[in-house]
Amino acid sequence: MSNAERVVAAIPARGGSKSVRRKNVREVGGKPLLAWSIEVAIETDAIGRTIVSTDSDEIAAVAKEYGAEVSERPARLAADDALVIDTLRDLIKKLRRDGEQAKYMAMLEPTCPFRAPKDVQSALDLLMKENFDSVASFTDAKLNPHRAWTIEDNQPRTVTDAASPWQPRQALPEAYELNGGVYAFVMDALPDSGPALLFGHSGAITMPPERSVDIDQPLDLEFARLIADRRH
Repeated sequence: MSNAERVVAAIPARGGSKSVRRKNVREVGGKPLLAWSIEVAIETDAIGRTIVSTDSDEIAAVAKEYGAEVSERPARLAADDALVIDTLRDLIKKLRRDGEQAKYMAMLEPTCPFRAPKDVQSALDLLMKENFDSVASFTDAKLNPHRAWTIEDNQPRTVTDAASPWQPRQALPEAYELNGGVYAFVMDALPDSGPALLFGHSGAITMPPERSVDIDQPLDLEFARLIADRRH
């Protein structure tokens, strides 16, 4: 694979999760949550390196056990208010200093365990063939924006004036949400500032709900375990 096609997979996995303690190493389907993302990265043909960025010795040990490289994340980038894009900026700087000439990066969040290699490959194919700067994966929105409300002074109102929450579901416009499955981008196009992982000339792929489970709360973890057990 030439440097013009080379892809590095980055898996950000900090140790300080508050909503689900030790989330990234909790067991799902007989293996640590983190392992799902590592295995998908390794099984994706286009990916040449798989790197876990972490501040945790426990996570680093799991990463190495499942075949990933480890990059030590500075403490400031592992704080509760740290942005994952800043971790990617830091990692890219390290890679460039070490002589890595890959053009592309795929960021796989460990909280989305059921993505498949074909999802990652689809994002990378779109990124490369359409000359996008960035591509992200989406799934059907759990709540259509036309059915979203805000409450002020005990009074409900729709989030947007144009919303029509009383329409049947089939009559509502299509709506999607980011699912955390895949972010793929040209490494040197990543903006120097700002929070957005979808930037520049951007594209989208879609993933079905069964591969879009995102673990953020304890109930999500139990749901993922149930799905993993049924898959097996």
